[in-house]
Amino acid sequence: RQDVLVLTPWLAPIVWEGTFSRDILNAQYLQKNLVTGVVTFAVEKYWFFIEGFMRSANKYFLAGHQVNFYLFTDNPEKISHLQMAPENQLFVIPVQNDPRWQDRSRMDILSSYIHSQFQHEVDYLYCVDIDVQLLAHIGVEIIDALVATISSWQVTPQHKDRAYETQPGSQAATPEGQGDFHYTASFYGGSVDEVYKLTRACSQGEMEDRENGLEAWWHHESHLNRYLLHHRPTRLLSPEYYWDTEL
Repeated sequence: RQDVLVLTPWLAPIVWEGTFSRDILNAQYLQKNLVTGVVTFAVEKYWFFIEGFMRSANKYFLAGHQVNFYLFTDNPEKISHLQMAPENQLFVIPVQNDPRWQDRSRMDILSSYIHSQFQHEVDYLYCVDIDVQLLAHIGVEIIDALVATISSWQVTPQHKDRAYETQPGSQAATPEGQGDFHYTASFYGGSVDEVYKLTRACSQGEMEDRENGLEAWWHHESHLNRYLLHHRPTRLLSPEYYWDTEL
């Protein structure tokens, strides 16, 4: 590809369609006997997206490889029987939708479960929003230690609408001119150890902001971007991997 940026200044690859051979990567991945996890949340009205997400992810996410899907929801009874591929497993994790849920961030919940459960079950872990609809194969080209997806807003004239956090005192604040890319919190991941470090740091940042009466404009996405400024991703996914349909 000559029409897009395929390498960051710190020499991490940026994955676009046409920049890799999935057959070669699949062969390498299979030799390692790895398990990849996918975490998603369906709380309150978002349970409506469960079936669409799960059907498309079961079909297109690392097809042919072992994937554990972890679905956090406050409506486990609304989940109909879903036919999963033989290599995939779905784990439904009930959460309470009450004021305590609002007080606990998604990052806090993730770091807790990684520490207590996921680190013993998967090698890599990816966090994907429940309202995502997968339309084509997402394969092992996404596998790396710390993976972030470039926001689709960054490549449009509206990119200033998704600026970095600028509130003085916020743990998510990014000094002007220091950001590399704007990353979406709708699709990120990596090795289970690296995702634990990320979610733990973001959770602590959110907690400190709350104690100081602050809240980042883009919530955990702002904290994600601040973390990735100081812990740069080892692999970036192009906006092709998560395109905001508002655009």
